[in-house]
Amino acid sequence: MLEAFSDGFLASIAWPAVGFLIIGVIAGAAIGAIPGLGATVGLALFLPFTFGMAPVQAFAFLLGLYATLATFDTIPAVLISTPGTPNSQATILDGYPLARKGQAARAMSAAFTASMIGGVLGALVLALAIPILRPLVLTFRSPELFAMGMFGLAMVSLLSEGSMVRGFVAAFFGILLATVGIGPDAIITRFSSGQLYLFDGIGLVPLVVGLFAIPEVIDLAVRRTSIAEATAIGSGRWEGIKDTLRHWPLVIRCSILGVLVGIMPALGGNMSAWLAYGHAMQSSKHPEEFGKGAIDGVIGPESANNATTGGALIPTIAFGVPGSAPLAILLGAFIIVGLTPGPSMLKENLDVTFSMVWAVVFANLIAGSLCLLLANQIGKLTFLRPHLIIVFIMVFVFLGSFAVNADYRDILAMLGFGAFGYIMRKYGWSRPALTLGIVLGPILESNAILSTQIWGAAWLYRPIVLGLLLVTVASLFYFPRITGRAMQRVGGRT
Repeated sequence: MLEAFSDGFLASIAWPAVGFLIIGVIAGAAIGAIPGLGATVGLALFLPFTFGMAPVQAFAFLLGLYATLATFDTIPAVLISTPGTPNSQATILDGYPLARKGQAARAMSAAFTASMIGGVLGALVLALAIPILRPLVLTFRSPELFAMGMFGLAMVSLLSEGSMVRGFVAAFFGILLATVGIGPDAIITRFSSGQLYLFDGIGLVPLVVGLFAIPEVIDLAVRRTSIAEATAIGSGRWEGIKDTLRHWPLVIRCSILGVLVGIMPALGGNMSAWLAYGHAMQSSKHPEEFGKGAIDGVIGPESANNATTGGALIPTIAFGVPGSAPLAILLGAFIIVGLTPGPSMLKENLDVTFSMVWAVVFANLIAGSLCLLLANQIGKLTFLRPHLIIVFIMVFVFLGSFAVNADYRDILAMLGFGAFGYIMRKYGWSRPALTLGIVLGPILESNAILSTQIWGAAWLYRPIVLGLLLVTVASLFYFPRITGRAMQRVGGRT
């Protein structure tokens, strides 16, 4: 275990992994500072560029981007009262009033420092969870992996902002798409209509890029002016850092809260940020100041938001169940680099898993430092005109879709899925659910076939399988109620 921990550290600081990490941080900075894009779009845009990378390099790049977004999305939240991602919505309540008072620098530096500490603490919990979970996960065989996959699909209902039924329909449509091409027996092709292009199945990259990037481009295209007018950042950086250090018990408590929420599949940073905001208000000596510029109303959500990343990676890596919507796309990276989330990540590829822990640590340290030093310059991205952002996105959309196979049909597929994704977004159907379905589909199919070949129907009665299926059914009834009540309590406090 210690050897894998040190090997992961050495791999994460070796060239070119550290170079890809820095590139990911820079990409995350650009996307996080632009309202409306977010982690899901960012990962979808840059996922194609992981083809040909070694696993450590690919995850350093993507986790550098993903972990960084939770820090840089604070900038538009504070400056223009517009969340860079949904995770920074709670930060607006006190961050923007501070900016209106000329204390934007104080609010942002407090947020950046809290984000840095929360992100590192979340990664530490991830590292500690690996040796604890390893004995359990290594007992999993194909029946347990199938049941865990079904649990992941159940969590799809929480990835959908609308109806739970729509989430399931989207997920099972994704599973249906995953069956296109040559079957597991390598004898017949399914749903290919004789098209050679479909023999290897529907490409994950055109699907992901089209579903998530194109609808955002269409949304940006309808804007006629820049996102907002400039706001003075002012002074007070050191005061904000001192504020965070003075509130260190709040930072630790909210970071732990963020990790716990992250471990619960599909909840994500938005939920943890709101719960942390409610806790900060409840534990404050001056709750009447919240909503008017309370600095602890910025520190609490930001520390929880970043800590959620480490917690969300625990079910993603150990069980293949995404801890948040963007991590459903990260599961696609496992397929691209030839890995399977689950027992293999805690056994044969344990060094890769620990390199992911180090990537989250380094990304948070680099992102926090960059924000503290370059907040003025990075903040200017918030005020770019939409047509400039569209050009930037479309370059990566077409390059990423074409570069994987050098096949123009991938571009056509991407555009088709883009139109489909726009319709899904417009009518409230879950795009992450569809993505999760197409990622988990082959895993579910192969494990179900293998289980039946070895145990017949008896594998359905294995204790862990029964337990997981019961948890799956229970989660369908209780998870929506628990999260709904939690958000109502927070809403009542704010």
